[in-house]
Amino acid sequence: MGMAIKEMMAKRAAEEIENGNIVNLGFGIPQNVIKYIPEEKMVFLHAENGVLGAGAPPEPGKEDPDLVDSGCVPITAVPGASYFDSADSFGLVRSGKLDITILGSLEVAENGDLANWMVPGGLVPGMGGAMDLALKAKKVIAITMHTDKKGSPKLKKQCDLPLTALSCVSMVITDIAVLKMENGGFVLTELFDGHTVDEV
Repeated sequence: MGMAIKEMMAKRAAEEIENGNIVNLGFGIPQNVIKYIPEEKMVFLHAENGVLGAGAPPEPGKEDPDLVDSGCVPITAVPGASYFDSADSFGLVRSGKLDITILGSLEVAENGDLANWMVPGGLVPGMGGAMDLALKAKKVIAITMHTDKKGSPKLKKQCDLPLTALSCVSMVITDIAVLKMENGGFVLTELFDGHTVDEV
């Protein structure tokens, strides 16, 4: 998929963020969401390793090795940002203070189950903070391609891959559509240009 499509997905996810929200961005496409949050919105980006007030990636050559997100990707900090240890960071998440988390996804089930951390046989470091984020954020937005590389749907009746969390996803943004989770199923709310209901 072209970069333009992934950027479009990130931009659409950014539209869900409201002024004053505390937001956690997952790896991959969600990391691009920061580029589309309007400057006039006061948003507090959270990184699990202990930053509240994470900013955009630094300019090349201006990276600070001590200022990274939970994936060790260089970040900046906005004025007023705070730093704390990992226990306090997860205390913030587990206490329900996180308004939105935007996560990449491998599969989403119609009841909102999320699988986003492991492909059987693949080498993975572990689930990380995804389980806490998915279960405790007030709103969970899953971003994923509509189908996998073989053309099989990633939105399913039930997930085949190991689950990250149960019944947690509020909204799914794919490369062709936006769907909300309502009454135990997917509800198509938007189509991206050039795509049809039948295709979804």
